[in-house]
Amino acid sequence: MKNVGVIGGGLMGSGIAEVSARAGLNVVVVESSQQAATAALSRMEKSLERAESKGKLDGPGGSTAQKVLDRVRVETDLDVLADRDIVVEAIVENEVAKVDLFRALDRIVISPDAILASNTSSIPIMKLGVVTSRPQQVIGIHFFNPVPVLQLVELVPSLLTSDETTARSRAWVEGALAKKAIDCQDRAGFVVNALLVPFILSAIRMLESGFATAADIDRGLVLGAAHPQGPLALADLIGLDTTKAVAESLYEEFKEPLYAAPPLLARMVDAGLLGRKTGRGFYTYTR
Repeated sequence: MKNVGVIGGGLMGSGIAEVSARAGLNVVVVESSQQAATAALSRMEKSLERAESKGKLDGPGGSTAQKVLDRVRVETDLDVLADRDIVVEAIVENEVAKVDLFRALDRIVISPDAILASNTSSIPIMKLGVVTSRPQQVIGIHFFNPVPVLQLVELVPSLLTSDETTARSRAWVEGALAKKAIDCQDRAGFVVNALLVPFILSAIRMLESGFATAADIDRGLVLGAAHPQGPLALADLIGLDTTKAVAESLYEEFKEPLYAAPPLLARMVDAGLLGRKTGRGFYTYTR
């Protein structure tokens, strides 16, 4: 699978595009507007220049940042994905938006063997597959942020995904991209978020109750449990809107109180305090 399509050029989408291009693949990224497309390209440029300056820009043919960027083009029309071998959706964590997109991709992508993948954190893959005429070729391929750094990818076949699609996806992830894959059942949250999000929500409830400050909660987990960063700082990195969306998907599926989004999280999202990407969440950041 040499021709890769990525829909969405935010932190996740640009990262998926970058690692694909660094692997020598031809990449097309589709964004919703020219402004978003320019921002996506700038995001990749900065990431690649940073990797190059640190001597960590590996890849075929003695890659440079510019050589990698030459393998990527950013467009605003979904029709440019018609010739792709694999398309990875990385848009907002919203079920209605993703379902509509997969319905469109089924019409646009012409290769009978093309894989349609979602980078969703929590939405069941079955709901995306059944709106297409090829649910056997729809699979979850869930990367982790920052994509160029973190090695894990969750492979999430639905009940209708074929064994061939799962095998080809694994070969692409582990062979072409040199990542490490784990197998997950098609359940909201998959493996990592089903464990991680309740942990983050517990930290938010602790803060909300006045039990401890954000800094002390995070310091406790970093110094007392050897975590690389605390749960509230991690929520800021993930994005509080994404954290809330995953929590809601988990609660919708399992109806367990530990998955319910705390009121503080909901209020922060309503206020646009989404973490690093907006400059303020549980902490304040220089943008």
